[in-house]
Formats: sequence, C-alpha cells, structure tokens
Amino acid sequence: MSIVKILIISSSCLTFAFPLNFAGTIFRFMGIKFITMKKILQALLFRALLISSTSLLAQDEEPAVTPATDAGYKTAIGIRLSTDQAVVGNSVSIKHFLNDKLALEGFLSFRNPVSIGALLEIHKPLAGTEGLKWFYGAGAYIGFDSDKAKTSRNLMGAMGVVGLDYKFVNVPLNISLDWKPELHIIDDINFEPSAIGFTARFTFGKKG
Repeated sequence: MSIVKILIISSSCLTFAFPLNFAGTIFRFMGIKFITMKKILQALLFRALLISSTSLLAQDEEPAVTPATDAGYKTAIGIRLSTDQAVVGNSVSIKHFLNDKLALEGFLSFRNPVSIGALLEIHKPLAGTEGLKWFYGAGAYIGFDSDKAKTSRNLMGAMGVVGLDYKFVNVPLNISLDWKPELHIIDDINFEPSAIGFTARFTFGKKG
C-alpha cells in the first residue's frame, strides 16, 4: 500500500477523533455535554479541508499513463516464399487495409509461370497476443507459362487463403504464414492444395 493511500485512510480515521477534541468533550464524568452547532460546523469544515488536501496529493503521485503501443499498419510490402507447386509461388506481396478488418493483398511472381493475383482478406485479432491476427479470404490469379519447346499457355484460376498475420509492436515489420490452395480453371481444371507460404513485409502508415 502506498504512502498516499495510508495517509488518506489515516486522515479519515483521525477526523472522527480530532474534531471532537477540537469541539469539546461530549462525555464528561457522568453528565452529558452537547456540542453546539457552531462547533459541529467547525469540525465538518476541518474534515473537508483535510480530505481535499490528501486527495490532491494522491492525484499528484499517480503514475503517468503508459502511451498506447502501435501494433497496426495500413500498408505493407515484402517478399512471399512459397512451395513450387503453386502458380502464384515466390512473389512480391503488397497488402493494404481498406478498414480495420478488411485487406486487399496483391502478388506479382516473376518465375515461370509469370503470374499476378489478388486476395480479399478478413482479419480477426487473437486474444492474448498484441499484433497477432488470423485471416481468411479468397481471390483469383492469372499466369503465363512457357516451356522449353517455346510454347506458351495462359493460366487462370481461383484461390483461397487462411493464415496468421503478426505485426511487431512499434517496429515496421510484419510477417505472416498462410495456406493458399489454388483451383486451376484455364487451361485445365486442377486443384493444388500444397501451396504454403511465408511472407515478410515492411509496413507503412497506421490504421485510421
């Protein structure tokens, strides 16, 4: 218990004893001596002044409020490393939050096949860890594949995503781990489940 709290409690207790002495003894010998109205008002005034002074002292000694930490970001850009089976594999990743929960993530991959894709993602915080969220979403991609025979084909499909997103507190760095299965539609129909990725990004701005 702090010294200020002890002082406040002690002063409250003393105000029941000291003002009585200040106003005169109530019980004297076997007879009763009543306190006059004037002395009652003096006792109440003394108690009010004492409590006010100790309250002001307690406010002065309260610890300063710790500034709120920043574990959010508005935009982030970085590199996503992925398994080779995915059409949208190793790529540049750009994520931008449209609001507190909804984000748009874009990909640009220069390997073969060259591809671009986009995901609309919903983020939800995980209790107990500041800056950690889980997310899910869906989107689409297009790609351009060429082989050694100098033939090329166009690729198109849909993709979903579920993962974890972490923003380091007061550090402009964001990392995420996700599973991004792909459903190829053009030029063949095929489902690719083994599309796991790890992303590291630099962050810019704060959520409004």
